[in-house]
Amino acid sequence: MYGMWGAGRGRGARASAAVLGAALLLAGCSSEGDGGERAGITQRPEGTAPFWVNPDGTAARQVAALEKAGKKAEAAQIRKIAEQPVAEWIGPENPEQEARGLTEAADRAGRTALLVLYNIPHRDCGQYSQGGAADGDAYRGWIDGVAKGIGDRPALVVLEPDAVLHLVDGCTPDEFHEERYDLLKGAVAKLTSLKNTKVYLDAGNAGWGDPDQIFEPLKWAGVDQADGFAVNVSNFYSTEDSIAYGKRLSAKVGGKHFVVDTSRNGNGPYTGGDPGERWCNPPGRALGETPTTKTADPLVDAYLWVKRPGESDGECKGGPKAGQWWSDYALKLAKASD
Repeated sequence: MYGMWGAGRGRGARASAAVLGAALLLAGCSSEGDGGERAGITQRPEGTAPFWVNPDGTAARQVAALEKAGKKAEAAQIRKIAEQPVAEWIGPENPEQEARGLTEAADRAGRTALLVLYNIPHRDCGQYSQGGAADGDAYRGWIDGVAKGIGDRPALVVLEPDAVLHLVDGCTPDEFHEERYDLLKGAVAKLTSLKNTKVYLDAGNAGWGDPDQIFEPLKWAGVDQADGFAVNVSNFYSTEDSIAYGKRLSAKVGGKHFVVDTSRNGNGPYTGGDPGERWCNPPGRALGETPTTKTADPLVDAYLWVKRPGESDGECKGGPKAGQWWSDYALKLAKASD
């Protein structure tokens, strides 16, 4: 299915939990901590990129390690990733604590936290990123925890990559459809009730199909109540093609605004190899436009790095498990963007 439909998720949820779970309960309260100082990571100008840069993220620690080893050229390449605001994928175990740590750190820096929620039951149809909450009640509890953790602090949430697409493409069995729509609509309602949180529901990419196939399912999932939708999450389609897709879809859902994941789309999509896995750790890709709210179209609220560059899409082409840091791939992405 992924060759035509899938968005190719190299999920950051597991990595985010490992990196930030226990650490950010403290690090979220000390964004000027050792990790940030070692790598010398600072926030981007607020007027261009109002989103928080984690000074102790995976890429920042990689920079510090490379500099300590005297590998200054490699460190400079990874710094291209470390100095940008990348999304934090909330883990399944301690959503309230993790969301609180991240949003508190961002708020202290005068920035907005960029979060991804990826825990829907029956996630990814048993593919590389299978998993998710055990059932609907567990998911509702998890969303409640995230909402409590965010509170009134500024956050932008990208909600459930692939969750609607997999209802449309037949990947998710029919018996789970009604519940999933209910869970998504409930999550949108809960998160948009927060004072300073914006919510964008994942809506696919320029290569998976036609907006006619998804606009009604998006409405059933609550996009009317959301701030908008997200396109190209974890994928490689050009910004130009992504905007064109998003504008066609926007016209069918009441003119909703949208955000574009530009994290790895600098060279566009990969067209070689097995069509079924072109999305998974494709070679020759590059970092795309850096995160900003200054975009090429008034319907596009932001270019974001939703997928965390340098983290694997899955165990293909020699990569580690989905969401795990892959130094070699990160270096290739950064060098290709020169």
